[in-house]
Order: sequence, then C-alpha cells, then structure tokens
Amino acid sequence: MKYDRTMARRRAVQALYQWHQSGEDLHEIETQFLVDQDMSRVDVPFFQELLRGVPRCVEELDGYLQPHLDRPIKEVDPVERAVLRIGAYELRYHMEVPYRVVINEAVDAAKVYGADQSHRYINGVLDKVAKNLRAVELQSQ
Repeated sequence: MKYDRTMARRRAVQALYQWHQSGEDLHEIETQFLVDQDMSRVDVPFFQELLRGVPRCVEELDGYLQPHLDRPIKEVDPVERAVLRIGAYELRYHMEVPYRVVINEAVDAAKVYGADQSHRYINGVLDKVAKNLRAVELQSQ
C-alpha cells in the first residue's frame, strides 16, 4: 500500500501542476488521469482525495505555508507549490500518517519533478509547518 500512496501523491503533483498551469476543470483533469495514465499501481481514492481536497482547502493550506516561505506563494514554482500544498494537506488532514513520512514523500516528489535543489526548500518549509500542525506528535518523540 505504501507504494500505491506514493504513486497517488506523484500523480496528484502532476494533476495539480496541470490545474495550476491550465486552469482546467478539476473533474476534467481527474478524468484525463484516470483514463490516460497508468493508474494500476496508484491508490486511486487517495489520489482523488488529494486532487479534490487541496484546491478545496487552498486558502487554508497557503495560510499554513506562507509564513515559512521566502516569497509569496504565487511566486513559488508551480511544481513546488503543488508539492507544498499536498504536504500541508496531509499534515493537516491525515494525522494517521507520521509527519516524517509526509515530509519524506514530499521531498521525494520534489526530487522527481522539481528543480535541482527544490527538495531542500520543500523539506525546510514543511518541517516548519509540521511544528505548527503536528506539535503534539513532535513533543511525544
């Protein structure tokens, strides 16, 4: 199941990037992915939740991220923005996933899809967001 969720996150990064760049309807993007992409190793319900949940909560997620960014969220590279928003979404809404797993998955996605050193930026920002959203989890370690 771990691999399925990893692939769901990666597909969600691609789909959210497409949404950011094209402004296409999310339902159309979702359909394109389900029809045109190999989703056999993807946790499809998790992919759908991320693809629907991130845009629905985008203002809330950006509120968690912005204090830790070095520039306005709209100026962050679209791939990095998608990765950061997915990470913030999981930190906020998937407490069953340890914060270290969320950050590691985001860093790995940035290494695959982002610019050369973007994974370092992603790691730093999400680590700070985790300190706010997962304070109880961090204290128990």
